[in-house]
Amino acid sequence: MENTQRIAQMRRLVEKNGVSTEKYSDPTMMRFLIARSMNVEKAAKMFVQWQKWRETMIPNGRIDESEIEDELGARKIYLQGLSKNGHSVMIVKGNKHFPAKDQVQFKKYVAYSLDKTISSAFKGREIGNEKLIGILDLQQISYKNIDPRGLITGFQSLQAYYPERLAKCYIINMPRFFVSVWKMVSRFLEKATLEKIVIVSNEEEKRSMIEEIGEEVLPVEYGGKAKLIALQDAVLPHLDG
Repeated sequence: MENTQRIAQMRRLVEKNGVSTEKYSDPTMMRFLIARSMNVEKAAKMFVQWQKWRETMIPNGRIDESEIEDELGARKIYLQGLSKNGHSVMIVKGNKHFPAKDQVQFKKYVAYSLDKTISSAFKGREIGNEKLIGILDLQQISYKNIDPRGLITGFQSLQAYYPERLAKCYIINMPRFFVSVWKMVSRFLEKATLEKIVIVSNEEEKRSMIEEIGEEVLPVEYGGKAKLIALQDAVLPHLDG
């Protein structure tokens, strides 16, 4: 079956469930199909679940910063611009994160962070196939920063509600004591997600990361030339539509 036929069939199935696909482009539909190995029924189900999730988690179409003040206050996520391939670059500093006391606020913060990061790749308006590159920096983390639940929430949100948005995730400066934590977290991740995660453990892998992302975007401390820009300070150009 051709992709155009699959997309048309998927739209019909989604709309049978009372969810409109009118404002979503073919590249958006295609992401869900790829995430479900081109199985039309599974992709349609995933799309419907995504819509229901957005209605409950983000009823106004965007999360107001006043809803996530505690998480934003930690200034732990940075938005650096676009990689050489046009992917949004997000950096998470693990030593500024502490397990959330308010899980609802944390989940909203994850959604806010992913929405804003992906929006930064829009060229005027969303096409539907924009991706992000994540860097998880574990430099100087202590046991107080360890949060397997938070990591699982972040990756599972990507898998369930942002299919095919992750281009690559680099984990850098991983201390030895974190290896067992990562092994546990990995069990909750899909194979397709794990294949996009690179644990940078030597100079060659670091050079490869710099080469893929670009010095103009990476902060000085990671081998680039840019300054760190906190997520809430990143100004996105006006988006049409």
